[in-house]
Amino acid sequence: MSSSRVVRVHRGADGATPQALREGIAEIQRELEVTPDFPADVEAAAERAVANPRLPDLDRTDLPFVTIDPAGSTDLDQALHLARTDAGGYVLHYAIADLAAFITPGDAVDLEAHRRGQTLYGADSRIPLHPTVISEGGGSLLPDQLRPALLWSITMDGEGARTDAHVERAMVRSRAQLDYTGAQRQIDDGTADESLLLLKEVGELRLKREQARGGVSLPLPEQEIDTSGEEWQLTYRQLLPVEEWNAQLSLLTGFAAASIMMDARVGFLRTLPPPDRRDIQRLHRTAHAHGIDWPTELPYPDFIRTLDPAKPQHAAMITACTRVLRGSGYVAFDGETPAQPMHSALNAEYAHVTAPLRRLGDRYASEVCVALCAGVEVPAWVRSGLTGLAREMQVSSQRASRYERLVLDLVEAGLLQHRVGESFAGVIVEVAEKDPTRGIVTVAEPAVEAPVVAASELPLGTDVRVRLTTADPSQRKVEFTLE
Repeated sequence: MSSSRVVRVHRGADGATPQALREGIAEIQRELEVTPDFPADVEAAAERAVANPRLPDLDRTDLPFVTIDPAGSTDLDQALHLARTDAGGYVLHYAIADLAAFITPGDAVDLEAHRRGQTLYGADSRIPLHPTVISEGGGSLLPDQLRPALLWSITMDGEGARTDAHVERAMVRSRAQLDYTGAQRQIDDGTADESLLLLKEVGELRLKREQARGGVSLPLPEQEIDTSGEEWQLTYRQLLPVEEWNAQLSLLTGFAAASIMMDARVGFLRTLPPPDRRDIQRLHRTAHAHGIDWPTELPYPDFIRTLDPAKPQHAAMITACTRVLRGSGYVAFDGETPAQPMHSALNAEYAHVTAPLRRLGDRYASEVCVALCAGVEVPAWVRSGLTGLAREMQVSSQRASRYERLVLDLVEAGLLQHRVGESFAGVIVEVAEKDPTRGIVTVAEPAVEAPVVAASELPLGTDVRVRLTTADPSQRKVEFTLE
């Protein structure tokens, strides 16, 4: 279940990011004290590591892996290959970038990764976790390159249920770098090879199992900001089916990793408590604001499955549903299993292990699984690092959320800057407890949520007309007033 609102910038014919957006993002980076640049000693250590990597002995270049990512991606964490088994099931070979080839615990790259925690994203800006010589070079599973990887081998029965899982270090070589549009086209027109065709077959089986399990994955659409004209425009790009099938393989691997670690009573899980009742109530009001019917008796997971990301208002609703991810976190354990190990949205125990180029915690959870599968002791640096890792990841997640939020505030202010004084239809979805004259309004068109003020108490959950009184990109501020 993704928590990130993906915002991409459509720059127009000249390919340039508007100055206001560029300067605004630079100011956010200064404000949060984050930078895409690395200290000279970190860059130097990364370059030395890439020049002299530690490579595994096992050679699995016989497996014809491919990567499937957004067009233009260069930090490629995962490569996949699917095949049928003699027993009528499936086997997934899933190669994950192996940072142990380049990072030594306690070295300059490792220490900087602990300071950063994870890659930050916002409107095509990126603050990487690792120097790009690793994340977009030696560590990335680029096509036709020999690469060290953590190779997961996961078997499933004919219904897509996991029957076994194992991870080990191996050398791999991706045969092709596919983007989502190209992969979907090959599957649809029948030119895809068997592995890619099985991605559809297995992906659909896993989606059925998710529904039966009571889990839900948010099919978050990409928001695209068109800045090519005088006035910015907001559109949504619907996720292709191949993106959901691909995501199911990552989830499958995360479930396998969590099971391995829980059985051994040592590891690092991604957790999420059950959604707060008030958040669900707010989402009901948001659905009303977007003109979407949500019967009171329909559970949240089933409601999500009724939404069609191809419809702009449904896409906006899916984005608003990230609110139920509040409280997500990490838990480390060693000797005893956690009191609350569940990820409530997935309705399962789950671990992040498939994006080590972008998340620090994935490297630790992966190292635990590699050791357990090999029948050896979990490395001492991993066990000792688990103690503070949950806190490090929580802090970095808060930083990532704030970065994303500030960039979205900037984009929304830019989107509305030429519409100050206009009247909009909306619904009051939240009222401040300490000051009922202040709250949050959801406007259907364009699909934004923003602060609203009134002379008297705001009518929660009610259809209203609001006037845009402030839209200032320099302050990243949007505010409406109740008419």
